[in-house]
Amino acid sequence: MGLVSALDTGPLEFARAFGYGIGGAESNVAIGVSRLGAEAAWFGRIGSDATGDLVERRLRAEEVRTLAIRDEGFTGMMLKHRRFGSTLQVDYHRAGSAGSRLAPADVPVELVRRAAILHVTGITPALSESARAAVFHAVELARAAGVSVSVDVNYRSKLWRPEAAAPVLRDLVTRADIVFAGVEEAQLVLGPNPGPNPAAASELASALAALGPAQAVIKDGARGCTAVIDGVAHRVPALTVSVLDPVGAGDAFVAGYLAESLGGRPAETRLHTAIAAGAFAVTVPGDCEGLPRRAELAALARSEEDIAR
Repeated sequence: MGLVSALDTGPLEFARAFGYGIGGAESNVAIGVSRLGAEAAWFGRIGSDATGDLVERRLRAEEVRTLAIRDEGFTGMMLKHRRFGSTLQVDYHRAGSAGSRLAPADVPVELVRRAAILHVTGITPALSESARAAVFHAVELARAAGVSVSVDVNYRSKLWRPEAAAPVLRDLVTRADIVFAGVEEAQLVLGPNPGPNPAAASELASALAALGPAQAVIKDGARGCTAVIDGVAHRVPALTVSVLDPVGAGDAFVAGYLAESLGGRPAETRLHTAIAAGAFAVTVPGDCEGLPRRAELAALARSEEDIAR
């Protein structure tokens, strides 16, 4: 989808300067994976408009294999502004958009069957019944072909209510091999009785893994991440950085984890790269602009030097 960002802090009605780019969890992850040197493909519906043109050009420029179906509907849009301090407000304009018209027939069967990992999020099922059916169709194709399924819960309260989202997201998680969730997202999926200490990330990761995924990762913001991977518990602290824009950090995290998974690297490496990618992304405004390349990840360790010579 398109992304319009007010550049100044304050009420949106007084904003006069805006940035224009692209956003969307799945496209962010695809770009992030590609920048880290792995192969990525993206498929979906976009409008036959200037924003659709931008989405397709940007994905192709990032060397993401792009299967974009042009639709008569408009390309969805996200409007982002900072009302005060560090608090971001995000509005979605997606009802009736091209993306909401995604349907099972749009899923490229052979591409899914040949993939190493199919990654989906809990955002697309919120857009429409046909989009939800397309996601589950792709997941079942992948499972039948022995392709690993990755799910980022990515609950968006402005797209659907929790009572509608919870059973769908839980169903999706039970079909996954890898699941990513924030603390509140995990609680939503697990329901009213997630465990004796429902705020503990370690218990939430274990409870998500009990639903079926071999790899359950809790994205815990400034506290880092907690995971249960093939029955083994892991905890990796966050890196200290100056946050300019938190939107897209979770997608960068997922991209780092999946890129290392595609490279066959061990769990600790996957998690540390995920943390580093997420930290890198929040230092730059925009959804995908700050996603790091492989050589850039080491820059976070050079905190004592501000100038790259």
